Amino acid sequence: MRAAVSTAYGPPGVVRVAEVAEPEIGPGDLLVRVRVATVNRTDCGYRAGTPWFIRAFSGWRHPRTPVWGTEYAGVVEAVGPQVDGFSVGEAVFGYAEGRFGAHAELVAVAQDSMVARVPDGVDLAHAAAATEGGHYALSFLRRSGLGPGARALVHGGTGAIGSAAVQLAVDHGVHVTATAPTDGLDTVRGLGADEVVDWQQGGLDALHESFDAVLDTVGKRTFAGSRRWLVPGGVYLSSELGPYWQNPVLALTTPLGRGRRVVFPTPLEGPEVMEYLRDRLARGTFRPLLDDRRFPLDDIVLAYQYVESGQKVGSVLLEVTPPAA
Repeated sequence: MRAAVSTAYGPPGVVRVAEVAEPEIGPGDLLVRVRVATVNRTDCGYRAGTPWFIRAFSGWRHPRTPVWGTEYAGVVEAVGPQVDGFSVGEAVFGYAEGRFGAHAELVAVAQDSMVARVPDGVDLAHAAAATEGGHYALSFLRRSGLGPGARALVHGGTGAIGSAAVQLAVDHGVHVTATAPTDGLDTVRGLGADEVVDWQQGGLDALHESFDAVLDTVGKRTFAGSRRWLVPGGVYLSSELGPYWQNPVLALTTPLGRGRRVVFPTPLEGPEVMEYLRDRLARGTFRPLLDDRRFPLDDIVLAYQYVESGQKVGSVLLEVTPPAA
């Protein structure tokens, strides 16, 4: 099969497309023919081997797996003898962080991992883009404790995580104010945000509202710079460690007081998360935001470069296997 292979950490150029052996499946595994995958921030981090501590999971000196890729959607090609929840020919989507392998024509995943059937009426492109941003956004929502009637400020409304956070929060009854660049204001309004702030035109400087939570889904703000937007007892969450890696430390120390605090949104994973996202996809209350640009597998280096340029909107699709294959 064809796959995007890298045997060393580094810039996008370390990846090449090559013929490799098909993955073997265990008794409880599915073999999925990948139609569509994504190239996302998680993939970029693992490929580069940064931040350094992720190498404890991916290999210290060089990658343990030669094929990266976390998000995918495709068709079940084979199942192990102990698989009882999926059948050959079913369309599925999932998230494969840890085992990886989604940037290939075939990926092997466990039936009890983050995999689910694609709901009727949802195309494979949107299904493929539902999990990376979706499960991080759900983590933001649940770790923050936001409930119906609460108010949240979401930084990065046009990103994969931010666009998912806007939709999942609105679905949960949260009043959402989101930030976006000038050309993304209408897009974020279309996601259901109650208010949209143009950060490129100084909109944040004029923002004097208070929120129960600030969700920094792009890691561009800090707790110190966000305190003025938080109500007493409000929480700040970020998708990043912070410029000085301060966020995990603040998540341990700020709860010792009674004021505003940092919560670190440790990702939620597992079948229950997949069923949550599947349900929202089926009901139409969550529709992943897709970038206008998509890339064939052969152009995966260009896809990585585009994602790392900071220009993307939502998720960048990787077309792996043509439907006729």
